[in-house]
Amino acid sequence: MYKAHITVMLRPAILDPQGKAAHHALENLGFNKIQSVRIGKFVEIELEEEAEQAALATAHAACQKLLANPVMEDYEITLEPVGFRSARSQSS
Repeated sequence: MYKAHITVMLRPAILDPQGKAAHHALENLGFNKIQSVRIGKFVEIELEEEAEQAALATAHAACQKLLANPVMEDYEITLEPVGFRSARSQSS
């Protein structure tokens, strides 16, 4: 079993109005050294896959079909095995 941590961000060429608004608000609060703000989304999914490659393929498919807009957004996936650590700690 794996946990996929997925970060979805607008592509650099796409205007980010939410990021612009947050940047402006931060400047109004005195954060003058912040150069820019981009806002994205973070998704965490648990996958019942035994092989890392299968988990990665499932996470990519989920991003391409639903979680990210491939025209406007890029995504990054990080996998973490789950269940393995707890099994080790029980035997200690």
